[in-house]
Parts: sequence; structure tokens; C-alpha cells
Amino acid sequence: MKPPRHETDRVSSNTRGKESAFADGFVRHIPVPNDVGTAVSSRRKRRGINLDVVEMKLSIIMPVFNEKKTIEEILRQLMAVKIPKVSKEIIIIDDKSTDGTKEILKKIKKEQPQLKIIFHTQNQGKGAAVRTGFHQAKGDLLLIQDADLEYDPSDLPRLVEPIQKGKAEVVYGSRFTGERRNMLFWHMVGNKLLTLIVNLLYNTTLSDMEVCYKLLTRKALKNVKLKENRFGFDPEITVKILKKGIRIYEVPISYAGREFEEGKKIKWYDSLRILWVLIKYRLVD
Repeated sequence: MKPPRHETDRVSSNTRGKESAFADGFVRHIPVPNDVGTAVSSRRKRRGINLDVVEMKLSIIMPVFNEKKTIEEILRQLMAVKIPKVSKEIIIIDDKSTDGTKEILKKIKKEQPQLKIIFHTQNQGKGAAVRTGFHQAKGDLLLIQDADLEYDPSDLPRLVEPIQKGKAEVVYGSRFTGERRNMLFWHMVGNKLLTLIVNLLYNTTLSDMEVCYKLLTRKALKNVKLKENRFGFDPEITVKILKKGIRIYEVPISYAGREFEEGKKIKWYDSLRILWVLIKYRLVD
């Protein structure tokens, strides 16, 4: 005679199940709706993620200008970081450095031929260097990395995870929600004010628009025409992504901001250009 079938043993035809041990020592079959996996799969497909690809490729784009003190260490950290199911290519764009960085990169290029190292013949600015990197990139994902050690490559798996899970097409780090070395007060005020303006103009809730760590799928960047050569790049790419109707996903990152005497390049008057870019691209493309 067969033992009576318990409610926990019943599995409907539209579910798949898992065996789970309970406190009473019995193992029961826990039904899991099939449509959970289907929903995740559907989100990933809409966001341009190929589920048949086991491993994605990440293109790390690093604009460099006069960073001889940090360039070797940041490259060591980038090459060392491991991201589950992601391969990396590293693209360095030297924007005509004059402090010896160019010579260091030439030496590295001979020692590490797998790195893509490009030299601009004249200084054009961060935005122009990132565009050069985008044109050279072969990855499914595109990430912007500064060369100054303010940002920690160990945060990269955290940035990639929302895309791997089908939650996002674009992921920004946030310096204001993670651990950080406190930045200068007026830098903080400027960052928060410019981010507030983005939120007002584009009906969003970002906490850190000016952050370096921006990760995008290739699909998200498709048909986005970037024009800004210098520090106007960050607001430009942000507003053009938002104008496509893409919601930006944020994750906390660590941040160790440096001082001007340590080589920080952005100045107070760059905020005026950033403000103009935010307003201009609200009206035109």
C-alpha cells in the first residue's frame, strides 16, 4: 500500500522543483514556478545579453594623461582582478602625456603585447580618448577606468553582476554610497549639485553622475553619438543614455580621491562646462 501523498509533495505541471531538508528531518519537494527563469531570460534578451554565450567579454577603456606615478600599479591591479564568466581586454589611450608616462607605456607594450596601447599625437581630452577606446573595443561590455588609483578594480565584479543577472543595461558606481576617503567639501557640493540637476532635467534619481566607473552594454551605446572631448564627456554620455529611456543601475564602490598636489586634474571651472552640457543636450542631440 502506497503511503499518502502530502501537500508538499504535489508539483503542478507548470513548475519545476527543488529538494529541501526541513527541521523535522523530512525532505520535501518545493515547487518553483517555471516562469521565474523565463522572466529572467526575457529581461536579459531585451537588454541585449546573449544567453547562449557562457562568457562575456569586458573592454576596459582607460584614458591616460601624465600618470607616470600610478600607471604601472593600476595596470597590475586590472590584470589581476578576476570576474566570474567574464574575459577582459584592456585598452589604454595616452592623450599625449609629457611627464614620462608615454615612455613607460611603450615599455609595457613590449612586455605585455596583449594590451592595446594607443598614443594620441596631440592632447584632446578625456572624452576624445574614451571615444578612441570605444572604437577599438571588441567587448560585449564597455567600462571606463581612470589611471590615478582613485577607483579600485576589485569593485569590477560588483559592477558587472547586475548585467549578468539581467537587471541592467548600464551600471554606474556610486562614491556616495560606498566606503571612501572623504573628498574635499566643495567637490562634494559640486558633484551633488550637478547630479541634482540631472535628476531634475531627466526625471531620475542618480546619486553620482560624475563617477568614473560607468559600465555599458554594447547595445546601450548603439546609436549614441558622443561629441564632448574633455570633462563634458561624463554628463553627455549620462544624458544621452537617459534620453534613450534606459534606467541607470547604481552600485556602491570604494573611492580614494586625491588632492590637486597629487595630480587631480578637474578644476572648478570645468563644472561650468558640465552644467552647459547638461542643459544643451536636454534640448538637442
